[in-house]
Amino acid sequence: MLRLTRRAAPGAAIATTLTFLALVTGVRAGMAETFAYVGNADSNNVSVFKMAEDGEMTPVQTAAFTGVDKPASSTPLAITPDKRVLIAGVRSQPFLAVSFAIDPKTGQLSHVGNGPLADSMANIAVDRGGKFLFSASYGGNKVALNPLQANGVAREPKQVIPTGPNAHAFLPSPDNRFAFATNLGSDQILAFAFDATAGTLTPSDPPAIKVPEKSGPRHFVFHPNGKFVYLVHELNGDVAAFSYEAKSGAWTEIQRTTALPEGFSGKPWAADIHITPDGRFLYASERTTNTLAAYKVDAASGKLTTIGSVPTEKQPRGFHIDPTGRYLAAVGELSDSMTVYAIDQSSGALAKLKSYPTGKKPNWVEFLSLP
Repeated sequence: MLRLTRRAAPGAAIATTLTFLALVTGVRAGMAETFAYVGNADSNNVSVFKMAEDGEMTPVQTAAFTGVDKPASSTPLAITPDKRVLIAGVRSQPFLAVSFAIDPKTGQLSHVGNGPLADSMANIAVDRGGKFLFSASYGGNKVALNPLQANGVAREPKQVIPTGPNAHAFLPSPDNRFAFATNLGSDQILAFAFDATAGTLTPSDPPAIKVPEKSGPRHFVFHPNGKFVYLVHELNGDVAAFSYEAKSGAWTEIQRTTALPEGFSGKPWAADIHITPDGRFLYASERTTNTLAAYKVDAASGKLTTIGSVPTEKQPRGFHIDPTGRYLAAVGELSDSMTVYAIDQSSGALAKLKSYPTGKKPNWVEFLSLP
């Protein structure tokens, strides 16, 4: 017979019970729920998946674009910093930013409204304060800034700025004081000072960062420590590392490597680039070879060491890394599916787990963890 010589405090008893339940059910108390959102250009919708601890994906919703009929070339997505709204850019006329409220418990989407975009936008992003929408037009050679209403619906553009040929990405700096726009056709990155209070963009001095001719700068990502930027070039497959000076917004190239696998022959067609939340590993996609390239990142110097490439979905225009840094999900425009990979936490190597059907012509992935 077991005798209790001392009564446990109520709080201790509750904690013990929670620990026991966690052991029995495999569920951690207060564990965040993670969701993946896939933009499908030909379906004009977003596929919503719930991701389990082991990387398994469960489809939970297909959210259609209200008021949109024509398919478009791609469907860029952005999530507001407060995790309350997902915005999808529609590249068929009329050019719209479609806003969805995100249910904080289920991750599911409900349409709240559509706002106007200045053109067919290849890329959209929300500023760090959640008040403005940046967008870049590849065919229209321009970037734009739209104020966002309190419900996340875009208002009329406040600024529309002509650029060099083929603007492709337009993102704020980590501290929200600058914004940068790649111009794929003119091999430069435009730099702007961003006043987040007034919602205005002013060309920096110097106003552009030049990269090699015919390299085609496309997408870029900041290191989580804010000291480095990584840029993938569509036309030659280069991945370049830059040091980033936060005070002035200056980029200085420190290394240039490639997203092309060994033995490559043909015309490069690189697409997307992302870094793990802890900044230890970087990945880039290449569409001619349907591969994902992986790199180790040196935290002190910012320089890259190539890990290698793995095959992925057909025409991998978009991919992303989950907030824990343990999984990567890539979609293929020509395969209408998404593959999930486990990221080896010591080496950064990718191991394929499973593929899942999406909508038609998937090209963008966003991850979100909700408490």
